[in-house]
Amino acid sequence: MIPFNVPPYTGVEEKFIKQALTSQKLSGDGPFGKKCQSWFEKKLPASKALLTPSCTAALELAAMLIGIQPGDEVIMPSYTFVSTANAFVLRGAKIVFVDIRPDTMNIDEGLIEAAITPKTRAIVPVHYAGVGCEMDAIMAIAERHKLYVIEDAAQGMMSSYKGQALGTIGHMGTFSFHETKNYTSGGEGGLLIINNERFAERAEIIREKGTNRSQFFRGMVDKYQWVDIGSSYLPSELQAAYLWGQLENVNKINDARLVAWNYYYQQLKPLADKSRFELAEIPVDCTHNAHMFYLKASDLEERTALLEHLKSRGIQAVFHYVPLHTAKAGRSFGRFCGQDYYTTSGSERLVRLPLWFGIEQAAQQKVVEAILEFYK
Repeated sequence: MIPFNVPPYTGVEEKFIKQALTSQKLSGDGPFGKKCQSWFEKKLPASKALLTPSCTAALELAAMLIGIQPGDEVIMPSYTFVSTANAFVLRGAKIVFVDIRPDTMNIDEGLIEAAITPKTRAIVPVHYAGVGCEMDAIMAIAERHKLYVIEDAAQGMMSSYKGQALGTIGHMGTFSFHETKNYTSGGEGGLLIINNERFAERAEIIREKGTNRSQFFRGMVDKYQWVDIGSSYLPSELQAAYLWGQLENVNKINDARLVAWNYYYQQLKPLADKSRFELAEIPVDCTHNAHMFYLKASDLEERTALLEHLKSRGIQAVFHYVPLHTAKAGRSFGRFCGQDYYTTSGSERLVRLPLWFGIEQAAQQKVVEAILEFYK
């Protein structure tokens, strides 16, 4: 069986985990946690980087920071993971879904303005497959209507839009280090990027259960106490140690994934040129990180048959999101603005192929041969 995903592992993670185990500091914001956060602040760069237990937690933290209240509205694509919506629904917001672009599967920036009402507080673009949304247009809309922009860059570490790292363009950005992502902190993990310094101090407080504990440890206050709402949004030092092993090899991982992505593209493009299926399009303004390789079959029936064919050949390929607006909770907590031209149809056609750091070309060749066999 060729699995769909293998969690990234470079071989140095164990060394750092052992160091963390003997450091007598296993809770969050230890030496490895601080090193990781400093790395992101310099590499991306960002005003403030805070590790979280998951991207879900980072999104929840962002929703609190911008003061989402019951009755507020938040605009986002329906083609995304449930956490993108849940973080704001938990604060009482109504989700307003808009259609996606067929080329990138990202939110259609041309449809956002029509979805804005007096209740709208934020726009949440999702950088699907690590390919950037049209951020210039989105930021211009947000500025005109005085809205916040929270980038869901869960899949976008090491990707950029017009030379600027994804997650650093909006007011805040969130990332995932789940085991299916390009970089992991041992299975789960996340990151909140703060690009507006006025949120930085409160972010630390909310993240530390509503206390000013971080200020206390920096000697800024003589004792720490409960000062705001908050929750427990710190990952363990073991997670940070695993992640540090990945960050030390960040280019090695990124380059290897791009080689694998390009192999699929070169091998499958001839059939795509004959309109047998569609491949992802990378806009000229975007640099992607090879987070995933997908193709789009002609319809749901063909997609189902292709997945069964690959499974019969020992290949685990998967589809992705069921559009949120079609789900029971989505209908309860949100509404779709405009027409669903591409969200559902794109969801029903998409097939994700096996891709991970270290995948051998022989395995990829087997995948390609199975696809060519199906489309003969």
